[in-house]
Amino acid sequence: MQFLIRKASSNDALFVKACVVSAFNQYIEQIGKQPGPMLLDFAAEIESNHVWLAEADHAVIGVLVQYETDLGFYIDTVAVSPHLQGTGVGRALLQLAEQEAVRRGYSSIYLCTNAKMVENQTFYPRIGYVVYERKVDGGYDRVFYRKQLPTGSSDNAA
Repeated sequence: MQFLIRKASSNDALFVKACVVSAFNQYIEQIGKQPGPMLLDFAAEIESNHVWLAEADHAVIGVLVQYETDLGFYIDTVAVSPHLQGTGVGRALLQLAEQEAVRRGYSSIYLCTNAKMVENQTFYPRIGYVVYERKVDGGYDRVFYRKQLPTGSSDNAA
């Protein structure tokens, strides 16, 4: 499948939100409420230069929200349109995040997933992410993962 990854612009906010909502909608019943990514203010995230998107045929098919925190370089959200999950779009977005973390001098990257999203807990370890913490955060039972990156300075490593 061919797609383009680009930084989101303010004109993309509604399309980004629609993609994330469609990707996470399936988890509402399991979790008992909307998953955290569905609640993001995408216009504000885009304005802060945190959002990238995957686009095919002028449609948003994937979303990445990433930024720096006190704990390191964080992947807040990876979302792919349900009909395209498993096609490599999500993996490409994760690779972009990892490249950006290295570019900014980080030697690792971290993310979390809801404990009830069991497919993520199978996927992330397959691509090098290791569980380092599990806790209730923001009212969600979350599993935190970190991945060591091939290069980066220890100054920003967390």
